[in-house]
Amino acid sequence: MENLLNRRYEEAKTIYAAIGIDVEAVLTKLAQVKLSLHCWQGDDVHGFLRNEALSGGISVTGNYPGAARTPQELRQDLEKALVMIPGKHKVNLHAIYADTDEKVDIDALEPKHFTPWVDWAKEHGLGLDFNPTCFSHPNFQNGFTISHLDRNIRNFWIKHCKVSRRIAEYFGKELKQTCVTNFWFPDGFKDVPIDRMAPRKRMKEALDEVFAEKISCQYIVDAVESKLFGIGSESYVVGSHEFCLNYAIQNKKAICLDVGHFHPTETISNKLSAIALFDTEILLHVSRPVRWDSDHVVIMDDELQEIAKELVRNDLLGKVHIGLDYFDASINRIAAWVIGSRNMLKALLRALLEPTEMLKEVENKADFTTRLAMLEEMKSYPFGAIWDYYCETMDVPIRESWLADVKKYEIDVLLKR
Repeated sequence: MENLLNRRYEEAKTIYAAIGIDVEAVLTKLAQVKLSLHCWQGDDVHGFLRNEALSGGISVTGNYPGAARTPQELRQDLEKALVMIPGKHKVNLHAIYADTDEKVDIDALEPKHFTPWVDWAKEHGLGLDFNPTCFSHPNFQNGFTISHLDRNIRNFWIKHCKVSRRIAEYFGKELKQTCVTNFWFPDGFKDVPIDRMAPRKRMKEALDEVFAEKISCQYIVDAVESKLFGIGSESYVVGSHEFCLNYAIQNKKAICLDVGHFHPTETISNKLSAIALFDTEILLHVSRPVRWDSDHVVIMDDELQEIAKELVRNDLLGKVHIGLDYFDASINRIAAWVIGSRNMLKALLRALLEPTEMLKEVENKADFTTRLAMLEEMKSYPFGAIWDYYCETMDVPIRESWLADVKKYEIDVLLKR
């Protein structure tokens, strides 16, 4: 098998060399990509602080057995997934995933409540990203959190976001990797509102308070995430794309683009160059919307490949933060992590194997025939042989062989929970 794999790789490398692609340089570049794996796929977004039903535009469907019940089980499951994904990556935590026996509300969280996560990340050479949890809480009232009309409720969420930034700073300092900290709020109206301006004014002022404390960008990158609509906010969302993009630009924050947070016919791949041109930092939440923001497991569809191409063609790898964001409780949760992560990396590999400079050259000459012909022929180039070799060299399973290990883990561990 190894000889066959190497032979296929050498043949593929020769084919790509003929169009000017240095495959070894491509694999070196791919190995530098750090994905941020979302912890909430492992337990269906419940967390470990409260036993609250999901609310605030969040819903998970399915009842596949084996969801993590404790931080220890969640870390164990993440370890199983990570050994099947080539490269060194990060793990993305929500505030509700604190690992503590102390009864503490989210506005009183401290770095000490996440020490086990930091110790674990150090042991495995991982980075950590973070998110305040602005949903599934009694102070999510009438569809609002940080832009609520009641100042006391707003203050609770402002305080929660402030302590979240200090936790993120702790992650950055301890792990020596910048912690990307994303702020998303489900605030909005189910039906058409009279006053769209006032909630946005309150949200803007609240965010100004949240970000008033200066924290070095060496440790933390703040991002604001928009949404078109959500469950219970079908007619109006306070933190729209226009609001978040303008706030990010004005306040030198990153803008989070979530694949599922736009109109069903709208894509984010086309937005990347427009935003990056103005030196606005970008966080991607890569998901797969099916008719709405349903957060299906990422597959190798057209939009995923277009996102990867935009990142590569515009030299945005290393400048754009790539995180996964989906939660499917209808299938094995570890498999969901592995499938989505491997597909994101495969899409990036295919993009890196494209002769971008040659294609730009023919495009500038208005030779659109060659551009179209090459793009279509590239679809049948043997990138799979390169991917198999990459997995082998990174000591992760080749092709679908990882699935047997996941199935065994399901029998040995998950079904016994």
